[in-house]
Amino acid sequence: MPCPLLMESINLELEGQEQELKNITLYQPYEVEQILLPDNANCLAVQAFLKMVGIEFQIEPRSNAEYMSPSGRVPFIKCDPYLVSEFDNIVQFLGNKGKSLSEHLSTNSKAEMRAYISLVNNIFVNAELYICWVDKNTLNEVTKPRHGSVYPWPLNHFLNWQKRKEVIKKLSVLGWYNKTIDQVCDEVKQCCTALSAKLENNEYFSGEKTPNELDALVFGHIFTIITTPLPGNKLATIVQGYPLLTRLCKRIENSIFSPQAIEMK
Repeated sequence: MPCPLLMESINLELEGQEQELKNITLYQPYEVEQILLPDNANCLAVQAFLKMVGIEFQIEPRSNAEYMSPSGRVPFIKCDPYLVSEFDNIVQFLGNKGKSLSEHLSTNSKAEMRAYISLVNNIFVNAELYICWVDKNTLNEVTKPRHGSVYPWPLNHFLNWQKRKEVIKKLSVLGWYNKTIDQVCDEVKQCCTALSAKLENNEYFSGEKTPNELDALVFGHIFTIITTPLPGNKLATIVQGYPLLTRLCKRIENSIFSPQAIEMK
C-alpha cells in the first residue's frame, strides 16, 4: 500500500540543491504483459522528460510497482535517498535539483505551461482510465487480462475488482463515470484542439527549438494512445486527426528515443 513519505521525498528546500543526481531508477509495471494505457502514457512521459534534461536512468519493471510507489501510482523514481512518484512531482523534484526545461521562461509562460499540463492531466488521464475500466469491451478484452496477468488466481480477480472500484470512485467524483463514450471522445477532441492551437506551426509548445515539460507530457499520452492496440481504438482515431500533435510525437521520438517501426498516420 502507498506509504506516507511523498511530501518528505520531494521537499528539497531543506536539502542541499547541489547533490549529484546519480543512480536513478525508474520503476514501472511490465510493458509487454501488464501495463495499461494510462500508466504506459505516464511512464513514457517521465522517460521522455528524463531524457530531455539529460539524466541517465535505468528502468526497473516490477509487477507490484504501483504498490511500491509512495502515492500508489506509477511511475516513480528512486534517487537515493528519495522516492518520488508521478510526472508533476518528478518534474518538481528535478527542478529543485537544477534540472529543468522551463526555468528560463517568463512567469506568464510558466503559468500558461502549467495550465496546459493541468488540461492534459484532467482530460487525457481521465479518458484513458474511462476507456480501460469503464468501456466494457476494453475492460474485458484488455484491462482484466493484462492487469491481473502477473498475479495468481484468485488474487488476480480480486485486484482487478479492487482497482476498478478505485477508478470508478475517482471518475465518479470528477463527473466522468456517467459520461457516454461519445462525451469522452468530445472531451479528448476539445483538448486536442486546444493543444493544436497552442502548438500552431512551432516545433515545440514554447515556440522555441527545444522542448519543455508540456512537450514530454503530451508526447507520452499521444504516442501511447496511437500505438496501443485497443478494441475500436476511438481515442487513437481522434488524435490521429490532429497532425500537428502526431508530428510533434514523431519529432520527439526521433530526437530522444531509438528509432522504432511505428507508423503515425
